[in-house]
Amino acid sequence: MSATALAPTSNPHVQTSLAFLDLVFGHVHPRDFQVRLWDGTAWGPEAGQPARFTIVLQHPGALRAMFWPPEELTMAEAYIYDDFDIEGDIESVFRLADPLLAKSWTVAEKAALGRLLLKLPDERRPRAGRQAARVRGRRHSKARDQQAISYHYDVSNDFYALWLDKNMVYSCAYFHSPEDDLDTAQERKLDYICRKLRLHPGERLLDIGCGWGGLVIYAAQHYGVEALGITLSRPQVEYAQERIRRLGLQDRCRVEFRDYRDVNEPESFDKLVSVGMFEHVGREKLEVYFAQAWRILRPGGVFLNHGIACQEGLPASNRPTFSERYVFPDGELVPIHVTLEVAEKAGFEVRDVENLREHYMWTLRNWVRRLEAHHDQARALTDEATYRVWRLFMSGSAHGFKVGRLKVYQALLSKPDAEGNSRLPLTRADWYA
Repeated sequence: MSATALAPTSNPHVQTSLAFLDLVFGHVHPRDFQVRLWDGTAWGPEAGQPARFTIVLQHPGALRAMFWPPEELTMAEAYIYDDFDIEGDIESVFRLADPLLAKSWTVAEKAALGRLLLKLPDERRPRAGRQAARVRGRRHSKARDQQAISYHYDVSNDFYALWLDKNMVYSCAYFHSPEDDLDTAQERKLDYICRKLRLHPGERLLDIGCGWGGLVIYAAQHYGVEALGITLSRPQVEYAQERIRRLGLQDRCRVEFRDYRDVNEPESFDKLVSVGMFEHVGREKLEVYFAQAWRILRPGGVFLNHGIACQEGLPASNRPTFSERYVFPDGELVPIHVTLEVAEKAGFEVRDVENLREHYMWTLRNWVRRLEAHHDQARALTDEATYRVWRLFMSGSAHGFKVGRLKVYQALLSKPDAEGNSRLPLTRADWYA
């Protein structure tokens, strides 16, 4: 076997677990990770390879909890509820998963794996702490969307403050270098968006899905606009409004609890922006979303839509995913061409599209490091399961952006006036001045 045991053992569950590890991971090269069993037995890494991470099996039934049934959600729940732990670089775990998913398992191999798993005891850990989402009602109805948003964002403002930047910006930062600190990169992103929108003093700006208000506050402070932010998270509203009061910006900036579909102010905003909210809209509501944006934007205005997209051609899962159950219930990603097609059907003209996926990879890596550094505080504010959900979700997302399965796009859309004038400069030079 490939195991490096601390001491010989005749424990049948140890022997079965080692046999399973040999069959599943024995072909992986380089094998730069270790598995440590509940009794201290260690399997791997490959000779000459340092261990980038260690999978810690917490009890004799851990592998059964992880792989039976063999689905993404099974593995995620086994980690969330501590059937196993991950020490070290958790993002590297997802790099390990790629060759496993690509491998074609024979019927005989699948049968052998199943027999080994069923020889292990079924002793999954209690599911304490954060539970899977249970949203009710018609999908993407206003009431159900409020439930979905509350499930993700109303965890605790203090929890998010542990690992977000000083402005509480929960979206992709904008890096000049991977060595940039997060506060600098996030403030640079806020300014970049304001320059793309070409904000001017006195203009009315609406931020759809404004989070904790970082962008509307920045735009009011630095560009003199009258900014309104809307969100479906009451704790975010309370946090943003308190910060606005503290900064003395009440005359130019406010944040409200409101659904984007309830903004009944036709052609009343000079500029629109949405950053990191688009993923919650849902494919079936894209036409409603862009039609509403078109209705409330003044002719000659622009709409910057910033959102994550999936890679075209990836197979859709017909089983519940970790993200759907524990992170973003009802969240949906679509390829960028779908977004732009619906936007154009609503009347918008596509003026610029920029892919910032590497920037999101670095953002997520910063968030993971900061979250891990505040593990004890995160557990005190929420619970261990919540900490693990965010650690897993953000690390997996960083890997997705790294390999290109995930993208994040800023699309600048214009609403020409009645004569077809976009009222935009001929070049983008002012964005980079």
